[in-house]
Amino acid sequence: MGACYLNQLEVLNFLLFKLISLKVFRIIFLLSLCVAYHQLAAQKKNAGLKYYIHKATDVIKVDGMLTEQSWKNAQVAEKFAMILPMDTSLAKVPTEVRMTYDHNNLYILAVCYKVGQGVNMVESLKRDWSFVKNDNFVVFMDTYGDLNSGFAFGVNAAGAQWDGTMYDGGSVDLNWDHIWNSAVYNDSTKYIWEAAIPFKSIRYKKGIQEWGINFSRNDLKTTEKSSWAPIPRQFPTASLAYTGTLAWDTTLPEHQNNFSLIPYIRTSVSKEYAGNDGIKLNTKSVYNSEYGMDAKISLSSSLNLDLTVNPDFSQVEVDRQVTNLSRFELFFPEKRQFFLENADLFSNLGFDNVRPFFSRRIGLNTHIDFGARMSGRIDNNWRIGVMDMKTSMDDASLTPAQNFAVLALHRKILKKSSIELFYIDKTAIASATNAYNRNFGFEFNLAPKNNTWSGKTIFIKSFTPSKTGSDFVNAANLQYSSRKIIVSWQHEIVGNNYNAEVGYVPRNNYVKLAPSITKLFFPKGGSILSHGPQLTTTFYYNTNLNLTDNTKYLNYLITFRNKSTLASVVQNDYVELLTPFDPTRIGKTPLAAHTKHQWSTTGIDLVSAPQHKLTYTFSSRVGGYYANGNLISVTGDIGYRLQPFVNIDLAATYNHIELPQPWGKNNFLLVGPKVDVTMTNKIFFTAFYQYNEQTKNINFNTRFQWRYKPVSDLFIVYTDNYYIGPVFVKNRAVVLKLTYWLN
Repeated sequence: MGACYLNQLEVLNFLLFKLISLKVFRIIFLLSLCVAYHQLAAQKKNAGLKYYIHKATDVIKVDGMLTEQSWKNAQVAEKFAMILPMDTSLAKVPTEVRMTYDHNNLYILAVCYKVGQGVNMVESLKRDWSFVKNDNFVVFMDTYGDLNSGFAFGVNAAGAQWDGTMYDGGSVDLNWDHIWNSAVYNDSTKYIWEAAIPFKSIRYKKGIQEWGINFSRNDLKTTEKSSWAPIPRQFPTASLAYTGTLAWDTTLPEHQNNFSLIPYIRTSVSKEYAGNDGIKLNTKSVYNSEYGMDAKISLSSSLNLDLTVNPDFSQVEVDRQVTNLSRFELFFPEKRQFFLENADLFSNLGFDNVRPFFSRRIGLNTHIDFGARMSGRIDNNWRIGVMDMKTSMDDASLTPAQNFAVLALHRKILKKSSIELFYIDKTAIASATNAYNRNFGFEFNLAPKNNTWSGKTIFIKSFTPSKTGSDFVNAANLQYSSRKIIVSWQHEIVGNNYNAEVGYVPRNNYVKLAPSITKLFFPKGGSILSHGPQLTTTFYYNTNLNLTDNTKYLNYLITFRNKSTLASVVQNDYVELLTPFDPTRIGKTPLAAHTKHQWSTTGIDLVSAPQHKLTYTFSSRVGGYYANGNLISVTGDIGYRLQPFVNIDLAATYNHIELPQPWGKNNFLLVGPKVDVTMTNKIFFTAFYQYNEQTKNINFNTRFQWRYKPVSDLFIVYTDNYYIGPVFVKNRAVVLKLTYWLN
């Protein structure tokens, strides 16, 4: 046994040394630690910038008016620093912020003065709008003092709310929704945002008297982004490494444990008219009613337990379809609410194409019976995530009943860096074939205080009864970011038998090397803000060190002062097919394995300025394709807003492929118009139409939502799917769902 174990280690070491040169990995890892230790002793950049908050002396009425004496007594945070277009001066658009609190709520009031003529630029009244398409104000709070996680709350100039949990030191998960109250007052010179955020709606460290905090302002008329605590322009305003300090005049009230129930009832009618093969069916309409419940239990000020029984996700918006001409499956983000809070503990593991956990695998072809998830913070250094889900047997897809279990243990080290251990288990209940798949590993995340260096590395081993040996993954990246230059390195090693059945790993048995460099130039004047090239080259090797894929990508990006962008692209691709592949992906004769293909492509990308009511994006690629063929690809998106009530968006993709026989000429058109109507900040209607020639499907989906009280909704969803050529309906469904938050 010892000799066998030694041989496995020798094979593993040989692969690591031979394929990537372990010296490179060691250099990256040691350099990461040196950078982290070098910045360990340095004080947080804006630690000396302090806002002293005092308890309110009168009752605060949330109405968007600066009338209470508490507001007049409060410290004023002003003299914001400009971030964009440049980060070398104070903001030209004035902003003033005041804060106070009482036993139950934290109160924020922001006076956002207007400069220049014209109306506010807003997207809609819908919650969680796009930051870059709205005049807005946002507050970022590091409630744990760890420079890594916290909460964000904001509003656009029309009063629509924006909130989310923060992770990785500067990312915001907008899928988190909680109860808080706000109001906006507008006149010709300013808009005022006033908000009351209940202490029970957020998590914070017990006994702490200082938070990290920053205030961000986006003004589209002047194309200016600013913040109270200065931030270099290459980093987002959400960067917790650059927050100032919120100093409390007393210890915060202890967090009260909360218990919330969110029951739902759903009724639906559906009918199958034809199968995917186009054969019409003679079936009856199916009527169905279901009910279930979620529960949220606050275990501590920073630890939460979520329970669900018979969950239903019929109200979730449909995915935007894309034309897939790649050899691998596409990734679509998770949209189901139960999986989203503290999702970074599970879903952020790995890289874009090496994800050991992907929650959309749970309940993919069957129904979820029940589940539980505990997530949050144990203390200042430790976070934990535990999830267990049970799914039913599905006879149609031959999917057995399964249990999914995930454990993640996250430990902060140094100031912002962290290490996370994780275990992922998928077990088939009462099945003797491939009864389980398990992944065990760790991830080290490098995050020095001031963000100049960043990176991470992950190692995973999978356990599957039918796949042993070469069942590991190692991947890492390291990036240096300054104002004028960005240099990065990434590698991935995926073994031939590595298996992540609850993950997203599109390919196996490869080594990937991907260095990249970006250089920026900043003219002193004129309409161009910055310009510069980006060069990336990506190599894929098999385990015998033979090159199988290579992409050379040169992009020259011009960013204008009005925030529009123009990029020119030159790309060269080399591919050796490892398995047969149909280059049209519509079921024609595949190209043979081990055939080699090489081609070049040129193109342009254009994005309009976001401050106009009419916005657009345009992208084109012209060049070669597999089998000495040719490909013309054009993608565009046009949006128009009748603000703040109506958003109209038309997305389209056209691909023209010319190949030798038996493929010939193929044209794939994908059109997806979408209309969003926000009648009020509580009533929303969305209509979405998608015409996809590649999949020969037409989809029509409408969704009505009425938020009749906080986090309680009525949904009415109507869906049609049609077959193309000739056009006839495949299936149709109507769903009515009611949820209610009992706190």
